[in-house]
Amino acid sequence: MSKKLTTRAEDYSKWYNELVVRADLAENSGVRGCMVIKPYGYAIWEKMQAQLDKMFKETGHENAYFPLFVPKSLFEAEEKNAEGFAKECAVVTHYRLKSDEENKGKLIVDPDAKLEEELVVRPTSEAIIWNTYKNWIESYRDLPILVNQWANVVRWEMRTRLFLRTAEFLWQEGHTAHATKAEALAEAEQMMNVYAEFAEDFMAVPVVKGFKTEAERFAGADETYCIEALMQDGKALQAGTSHFLGQNFAKAFDVKYTTKEGKQEHVWATSWGVSTRLMGALIMTHSDDQGLVLPPKLAPIQLVVVPIYKGLDQLEAIRAHIKPYLDELKKLGVSVKFDDRDTQKPGWKFAEYELKGVPVRVGIGNRDLANGTVEVARRDTLTKETIDITNLVETVTTLLEDIQNNIYQKAFDYRASHITEVNSFEEFKEVLENKGGFISAHWDGTTETEEKIQELTKATIRCIPLDSKEEEGVCMYTGKPSKKRVLFAKAY
Repeated sequence: MSKKLTTRAEDYSKWYNELVVRADLAENSGVRGCMVIKPYGYAIWEKMQAQLDKMFKETGHENAYFPLFVPKSLFEAEEKNAEGFAKECAVVTHYRLKSDEENKGKLIVDPDAKLEEELVVRPTSEAIIWNTYKNWIESYRDLPILVNQWANVVRWEMRTRLFLRTAEFLWQEGHTAHATKAEALAEAEQMMNVYAEFAEDFMAVPVVKGFKTEAERFAGADETYCIEALMQDGKALQAGTSHFLGQNFAKAFDVKYTTKEGKQEHVWATSWGVSTRLMGALIMTHSDDQGLVLPPKLAPIQLVVVPIYKGLDQLEAIRAHIKPYLDELKKLGVSVKFDDRDTQKPGWKFAEYELKGVPVRVGIGNRDLANGTVEVARRDTLTKETIDITNLVETVTTLLEDIQNNIYQKAFDYRASHITEVNSFEEFKEVLENKGGFISAHWDGTTETEEKIQELTKATIRCIPLDSKEEEGVCMYTGKPSKKRVLFAKAY
């Protein structure tokens, strides 16, 4: 393997960037600000996608697909949404290039091929979807509509980082229509809970569930639910959002339904989404200075076997000896790789799989054949033991479960030790500078105070936790009355 990674203590940002590239997850592309997700990285995303898709369908949602392009007039229909995304929009103005003969045949935009109406490349799909829903909804019998789409979106970011912030990224976006406010609110809360369950049970990432403040809400939403995670450098990362959109989009696109009583009412809406940003959360929550640490439930390879041999006869003897155990593991749903490449030495392979975060690694050589043993290494603790090969299936299945639980507990303990209550602005700044993490503090509820704190410290209100208790207090910055604490942090 090439030289070691930069350590997290040396330079956390550099460590992250190096790890994403060296572990073969993604790389920068020929398009500024866009990434190429490589097969190993995409395999992790596919596992995320498959599990989330299953959870969406279990809650009654169906997949559909809507256009990449949104006519500008539709995009402008809901003013807050349009204003919120305007600075990030890529816009198509022409539909053809032509050869510029005066400039050695280079291609230029054909001025005669101007579009009648400019098209926004979707930064989010509410506008095109609600324009469509108008044709789908007539009466209460057509509701609810519970639709999700897996797609790409474009938000023209100037400062980009692989997975965390790119001009184009992959995501899912749910868009639902309901007869009542209560149903729409229940849907928005349900999807936040689905995201939280996925993050904790599959990604092994503990999250805080809460509401966004008015200033941090999705543009066009009446309420935004969120899950917030804490990375190892003490910064927060928004891992998923679910929005109660009220009747804003229904009114903007005149989407009404006839009630059972024969009255005309505007429908109620939600939208919700997670993106390849989750890959960044996964990497930064668990990984170490040796490389990735992947939760077994999302690892493309859960068990790798590295044979240590001289000559093909030894290799085939090892393969035949271990095959029945690997077949049994495969039947139990464990993804197994037997790495018989002769182009790299076993030590190189050990380092590669450590870097790639494979949860369990087995080494087996000629001596192991004679002794009926194998060496089993676990990625999360970097420990290894020699076991009887007849115990391999039980050992591996137990280890995978234990690793999943262990890395969750480690992340949970880190977060628990990095939620700090403060009561003054001086204390707030000191904790932010020296410790980081979530800071629980009273806030007077005004956008002005929120913006001033952000201006002075770069920390934002990550959420108002759902389980936040009512308590009398005073805002740490203004001294005005406050009824509950909120969570501040610096964030990605």
